[in-house]
Amino acid sequence: MHPQLFEIPLIHVTLKSYGLMMVIGFLAAVTVIRYLSRDITPDPQHITNAALYSLIAGVLGARLFYIVHHFDQYRDDLLSVFAIWQGGLELLGGVILAIAVIFLYLVYHKLPIRRYLDILAIGLMLALAFGRIGCFLNGCCFGKPTDLPWAVRFPYGSFAYRSQVEPDPARHRPQPHMQLLDGFFSYAYNDGESKILKPYGELTEKQKRMLKESDKLRSMPVHPTQLYSSAAGLVLSVVLYLFWRRARSAKQGWQPQAQLGDGLPSKVLTKPGCIFSLMFILYGITRFFLEFLRDDNPFEIDSMTISQIIGIGLIAAGVVLMLIFHRMPVRPRAR
Repeated sequence: MHPQLFEIPLIHVTLKSYGLMMVIGFLAAVTVIRYLSRDITPDPQHITNAALYSLIAGVLGARLFYIVHHFDQYRDDLLSVFAIWQGGLELLGGVILAIAVIFLYLVYHKLPIRRYLDILAIGLMLALAFGRIGCFLNGCCFGKPTDLPWAVRFPYGSFAYRSQVEPDPARHRPQPHMQLLDGFFSYAYNDGESKILKPYGELTEKQKRMLKESDKLRSMPVHPTQLYSSAAGLVLSVVLYLFWRRARSAKQGWQPQAQLGDGLPSKVLTKPGCIFSLMFILYGITRFFLEFLRDDNPFEIDSMTISQIIGIGLIAAGVVLMLIFHRMPVRPRAR
């Protein structure tokens, strides 16, 4: 876990690992999208412009989604919602707003929307793979305790550690996973009874030695759900690319004079927009099931998190979009 990679001298600004991985993912996605769209775009600068707008929208969407999701943290200090350098982003919110901005950009410039969206889907999943590595380094989006051999432990004070030693009513857990001595806690909130974990810097030297020497004070090993998500993003990017190649080959091998109707390939998932729709379905499925292994998001409806609810919505939206795109005629490419 390395939430802060290093501090820039003089100005004392730290480079956050999560932000760095988001930028790397963004650059990787832009590179792939520019390469794959070279035969459909009249001006490659459109890709760069759309990407920059989507990056800004992605950060704002990720921040907004986190604030809505954890508004209790900001209720007493509303100005802190702007302190984005202190952390607090949720990738799913960023992806949703970024897609919306890119769609509006394509509409405004009258570009071939469905063809761009298909390529965008490949780039988005690749960016997700890098972004989730940032989550792992930051320690957020952690998993449930497990004894699997590849489980990981996070240090004292991390999101996972606090979750294990503090009750979590939002996840129907009135008692913590682990019991710590009261000396490791401070009391907060208005009732004077709720206790929260002390920052490491406020511990005594004896307590710090206890943390190093006692295995019972270490965090419980948990699922590395961030790495699961990263691997899923990479796999989905490859899968979508293979379907995109298949659709491209089907269109190139099609003979117009031998077809009926609107003269389109009859194979499933070969029409423009279908790959983008498939992304919604596949990502919605993986996100829904990965949430069962995570231990951070609060339950919204019974034992379902907001991400699972959104995942179901993404699956439904993907199915609807795929049916619509499959029935839509394809306009010939401009020469």
